[in-house]
Amino acid sequence: MHYLLFYDVVEGYVEKRILFREAHLTYAGKAVERGELILGGALANPVDTAVLLFRGTSPAVAEEFAKDDPYVKNGLVKRWYVREWTTVVGKDAISP
Repeated sequence: MHYLLFYDVVEGYVEKRILFREAHLTYAGKAVERGELILGGALANPVDTAVLLFRGTSPAVAEEFAKDDPYVKNGLVKRWYVREWTTVVGKDAISP
């Protein structure tokens, strides 16, 4: 299944994330290597939300990522939540 992890980020996120960006990207890179994290990034104009796409057997894969993400642990994320995404189009769709 696919799961979307949404981050509602703090005001001034782009500037504040600089201190934690390297740790966050290293952490995310490990999730990519495990085949869990497919894509991730902030939404633009305005940068008030980030979205990360995960593949796993349950939402736990995304939830566990969020709990230990340096951005979350250091207060850059006001709120996060996970939604199951029923993908039906594209080469990686789970339910074509």
